[in-house]
Amino acid sequence: MTETKSNNGLKVIAGLLGVILLGTIIYTVSLYQDKKKTTNALTQEKELVVEDLNSLKSEYDKAILESNATNEELVAARDNIAQYIDSVQGMKADIASLSRYRRQVGVLKAEREQLLKQVDSLTQSNSMLAMQRDSTFTELEKQTVFNDSLVVSNTQLADAVERGAALNLSSQSIDAVKERSSGKLVSTSRAKATDKFKVCFTVADNVIAEAGDREFFIEVLDPQGNTLGEGMTTTNDNGGSISYTKGTSFYYENSSLDVCDYINKPADDFQKGNYMVNVYDDGLKLLGTSKFTLK
Repeated sequence: MTETKSNNGLKVIAGLLGVILLGTIIYTVSLYQDKKKTTNALTQEKELVVEDLNSLKSEYDKAILESNATNEELVAARDNIAQYIDSVQGMKADIASLSRYRRQVGVLKAEREQLLKQVDSLTQSNSMLAMQRDSTFTELEKQTVFNDSLVVSNTQLADAVERGAALNLSSQSIDAVKERSSGKLVSTSRAKATDKFKVCFTVADNVIAEAGDREFFIEVLDPQGNTLGEGMTTTNDNGGSISYTKGTSFYYENSSLDVCDYINKPADDFQKGNYMVNVYDDGLKLLGTSKFTLK
């Protein structure tokens, strides 16, 4: 009787242990499956973050290729995203890290929008400069047709972003004048009657040029090819130099500006023959050339 009760007790205990073991196994399997689901979810989230970053990087690559000139801000932003991609791919996925990178993706997207707006604005500015340049060339061609005495040498801008701030002339003229006793100046073509040369030019508008004081140099060559005046010289940063007749200063404010100056006659009268007038900017770039004849 006692032995039967003992056996029954052992069976109950064994049954309970079996139930506990089964519950433990079920709980362990459930924990493993939950961990596996969490790991898969984190891996998928990590892949989404990398995908978003790669998408941003591709947009920057496209914007850099379409830009006329290398944009340092775009390149820096793209390289920064590449570093984020390496960091995310190499990190151990966890909720805190992925949340931080997900927020950073939002910041990078906002930065991308701002940078692309700046690129669009620069592109529009370059297009405007190209239109202004074409308009200037058209006006110069018209003036060449109607005035054989005006010959303007103007170098086309090779790159609107790098050289767009250079000043150019849209027109240039030279006139020999006689000063009457009343002080009034009248045009003349006779050498002995000439008291002064009136040199005029128009500085074309340029929206991106730096406003401020400027000085252009006027070089007048007589029929023998000598420079009129006291033989003054000036040198640029590259070591180039010119002899010039007179320096003309003016204040430039980005809009079209008419400038005139007078060249007084030398000790003797002006000579008969062909004269040439060159205008240089403060970097000694030749902006325009005119020719005229005194009888």
